[in-house]
Amino acid sequence: MDLPYELSTDRAPQIGLVVLQSDETIELDMRRLLPETAELMVSRVPSGTHVTLDSLGEMEAGLCQSASLFPRSAKFAVVGYGCTSGTAQIGAANVAKTIRAGTTTQATTEPVSALIAACRHLGVTRLGLLSPYIASVSDRLREVLGEAGITVPAFASFNESEEAKVVRIAPGSILTAARAMIAQSEIDALFVSCTNLRALDVIAPFEAETSVPLLTSNQVLAWDLLRLAKLDAAPEGAGMLWRA
Repeated sequence: MDLPYELSTDRAPQIGLVVLQSDETIELDMRRLLPETAELMVSRVPSGTHVTLDSLGEMEAGLCQSASLFPRSAKFAVVGYGCTSGTAQIGAANVAKTIRAGTTTQATTEPVSALIAACRHLGVTRLGLLSPYIASVSDRLREVLGEAGITVPAFASFNESEEAKVVRIAPGSILTAARAMIAQSEIDALFVSCTNLRALDVIAPFEAETSVPLLTSNQVLAWDLLRLAKLDAAPEGAGMLWRA
């Protein structure tokens, strides 16, 4: 017996996210930051076990295919690429072009463009940068921020290239490093870079102690995804960025 059915026409705004194969953090953070009114779809792109300029650049070749694995029926409000250092190396414009070659979306973003938008929203021009990266990767990110008119007067890094170790850097270590940085330099905000770094729970205690905005890769990316999808949300613990 063939059963009758009706097709639903109501859909929540659809958000796509291309995640690194090596990333163990971003999906957990997005579940906390994105509201139930957003329909999140995730694809993965091949990525290296170590973060170097070469391994980051190699990801560009896989982005289109990763984006093409989203459902063909999807009607994305926005698609994000979940890699800060990868965007700095590949270039935001190239990331957007490659994603659009693989899927249909009204907008694209990634942590670098999201960070720049967040800094403009908060009026930040002097940004502290806390990084897990090796020097060459951190330097490239600083160059990109400088081109956007954001100076980085305070910088520190865990100097770790291995993704499996980056994801396991304890939030307490991140908070200790952030406290040390804010004590040594006058900055408008502090950015903790890397979507694989578990920094989301550092935001609330740091901001409570210092009254300085703390921005993280996943936090600013979620904020920009929602902004571009025209969704209002105020996630608990997401910090001063959402309250500004």
